[in-house]
Amino acid sequence: QRQLVESGGGSVQPGGSLRLSCVASGFTSGIGRDYAIGWFRQAPGKERQGVAWITNGDGKLLYSDSVKGRFTISRDHALSTVYLQMNNLQPEDTSTYYCGMVLGWVDRIDDSLEYDFWGQGTQVTVSS
Repeated sequence: QRQLVESGGGSVQPGGSLRLSCVASGFTSGIGRDYAIGWFRQAPGKERQGVAWITNGDGKLLYSDSVKGRFTISRDHALSTVYLQMNNLQPEDTSTYYCGMVLGWVDRIDDSLEYDFWGQGTQVTVSS
């Protein structure tokens, strides 16, 4: 059974940091180059919004304007884990964060509808 499990969320003050993890299991090629991978977030009553991605094939790292320079996406093939390092967190970053994976090329890597597999989410709260 293919599964994604996120962890690492929590409550921090503005300016703080968190590292989210997404462990993939049941995928025959792990989190290798066959998959595009994305971190998305969704606040109550709002649409799921992409923040960081790894493209399939060349593994290019991409970021939304709202997190560029503060968040870093990475992956560890041996551990089948994708990370999202989040620095200088702000109240507007408060949300439930999800990782998603899709096999092969996608036209719109920032479109959550393109993704086939999702984790259950991990809550991030930023407040003073």
